[in-house]
Amino acid sequence: MSVLNTKSKYTDKSKMFLSEDMGIQRFDVLKYRQFDKLTEKQLGFFWRPEEVDITKDSKDFKDLTDFEQHIFTSNLKRQILLDSVQGRSPNLALLPIVSLPELETWIETWAFSETIHSKSYTHIIRNVYPDPSKVFDEMMSIKEIIDCSDSITQYYDSLIEYNRLRENGSSKYSEYEHKRRIWMCLMSVNILEGVRFYVSFACSWAFAELKKMEGNAKIIKLIARDENVHLASTQQMLKLLPREDKDFEKISKETYDDCTQLFLDAVEQEKKWADYLFKDGSIIGLNAELLKQYVEYIAGKRMHAVGQEKIFNTGTNPLPWTQAWITGGEVQVAPQETEISSYVIGGTKQDVDKESFSGFSL
Repeated sequence: MSVLNTKSKYTDKSKMFLSEDMGIQRFDVLKYRQFDKLTEKQLGFFWRPEEVDITKDSKDFKDLTDFEQHIFTSNLKRQILLDSVQGRSPNLALLPIVSLPELETWIETWAFSETIHSKSYTHIIRNVYPDPSKVFDEMMSIKEIIDCSDSITQYYDSLIEYNRLRENGSSKYSEYEHKRRIWMCLMSVNILEGVRFYVSFACSWAFAELKKMEGNAKIIKLIARDENVHLASTQQMLKLLPREDKDFEKISKETYDDCTQLFLDAVEQEKKWADYLFKDGSIIGLNAELLKQYVEYIAGKRMHAVGQEKIFNTGTNPLPWTQAWITGGEVQVAPQETEISSYVIGGTKQDVDKESFSGFSL
């Protein structure tokens, strides 16, 4: 592998992954303009956690009951874990095998925005807790967090391991097996971006509905807006790969049941997380059972978006008030719909109204 392939000849036959090492980064001719549009969208959404005033949250936290503090702190710990993975893993796993400049740039932008999310959690912790280190030190002692960590890292680790076989010219290397690992990794990441955050998100917004921890909720709203863009990108990869490569078309059929199981496992873990959060009590407007229905509703939408059969009997959102917090609930960058109606070049877009995502559909 070389950081600059001087013999690279970009053509419209180049594929997203495993074509050849990257050459000159050029953006005048793009195979998949939707990834360039997603990059522009994400850059237009740039924000810094310090811009959000959370001084009132410190007092609010002290006024929470013990079980409300448990809900808030536990969710914060889990969100730190999820974005710690996402802050580094797309670069480690996907950049060594990417073959299109627009996709390479998107992956780098995606990972950078995840790092902002991680920094935002530190911003919250510094302002809310007298001893921030205690929150970080206790994080990996919670079984439910460890289980989640194992689930979301195994497919990244599997792909990274196989990338090394290819790079080292190992006799054990199989391009078809490599593609299978790419597919499973992308599906796992799609579930992470589209399902695994939402129990925690709903809890943060429920507190804000009660006029508590409102600064934190505003940060989570900004994070959710970003996650919708990230989700759109993984959905696009999963839709486009079978169209450009018959191997991926075959793999998508071979792994259909495995991918269904990934969704089922994620939903089950989210339900266990809801039970853990609300083991000592509920908050007004939210409890474990409502969250379980909510995660099924969210998972059903995500499954449908990537061609999986909806296996949950959920017609309407059991927490309709969350929709006002979820910025840009509908995101679409289909190959035939490559224009995004609202993005900013050379500026910072801070509004988070639904119109911002009018060109997308999840």
